[in-house]
Amino acid sequence: MRIAVFDSKQYDKTAINAANIQFDHDIVFFDDRLNAKTVPLAQGFDVVCPFVNDLLDAFTIAQLAQLGVKLITLRCAGFNGVDLNAAAAHGITVTRVPAYSPEAVAEHVFALLLTLVRKTHRAFNRIRDGNFTLDGLEGFNLHGRTFGIVGAGKIGLATARIARGFGCKILAYDPHPPAQCDVDCEFVTQEALFKRADIISLHSPLFPTTHHMINATTLAQMKPGVVLINTSRGGLINTLALIKSLKSGHVGGVGLDVYEHEEGVFFEDLSDSMLKDDILARLTTFPNVVITSHQGFLTTEALDNIAHSVLQSIDDFIQHRPLGNEVKASA
Repeated sequence: MRIAVFDSKQYDKTAINAANIQFDHDIVFFDDRLNAKTVPLAQGFDVVCPFVNDLLDAFTIAQLAQLGVKLITLRCAGFNGVDLNAAAAHGITVTRVPAYSPEAVAEHVFALLLTLVRKTHRAFNRIRDGNFTLDGLEGFNLHGRTFGIVGAGKIGLATARIARGFGCKILAYDPHPPAQCDVDCEFVTQEALFKRADIISLHSPLFPTTHHMINATTLAQMKPGVVLINTSRGGLINTLALIKSLKSGHVGGVGLDVYEHEEGVFFEDLSDSMLKDDILARLTTFPNVVITSHQGFLTTEALDNIAHSVLQSIDDFIQHRPLGNEVKASA
């Protein structure tokens, strides 16, 4: 089978080519995202491998089916960009990588969090300008704070373990709590978590039921000065409501590795052009907002795990073995 890898960067090519020594698949890399405009590039391929911001709607799925594509193997955990009902209707199998490295994303939560609460980004810029004063750089201890985890999957629990290491009290909310939990945490309702947590870290998938779960109403439920971290999916947050809460001073800090309108911006070099997204541009003006460009997954360990998982799913599909990472439309 021939495999078309879309939205590929150099780090993808390096990791996948290294892993492919074991599998020996026929792989071609495309810089383009897979969507309705670029779907003709899939001609002659049996498998497509899109990334998190590729859009495989019903039209694109139908075109893939006409081109003879039999498998969509996502190299990410999120699958909200794929119309699973259309894939099922056209007999196309869909797989993903559900847990490439929970620790990679969990550790990035604290890269964002510590930057915010200890203001190291501002201190770094001062030092470069020869300003060694400490005024305005007061932070707060994580030890003793109440840390809220929204979504107690593998990444959420990995984040909770790190928070426990800092001496935080852990609250967790999940509509389907894990049967076994090895982290000392208290499971509460979403509303209780929002009211009690000093720090809230989002680890929920993006579904219609979780879209804009952080909105004007839920933000108002949170403690004054709350710090909000999102390394999951950008659509979990209503950004306009977040900006309003930041302007009022109710939200004390925000760390974002994802953004609801990140497609066409994140992963791209726009340094020689104007940022056309006025909402994102406004976010970047707040001194208590830290934004990274969806890099929580970007460790050598995670990239290696992603590559092996994707190629193993393809190999299992070819050999008609059970697909542990298959995703299907809801009944």
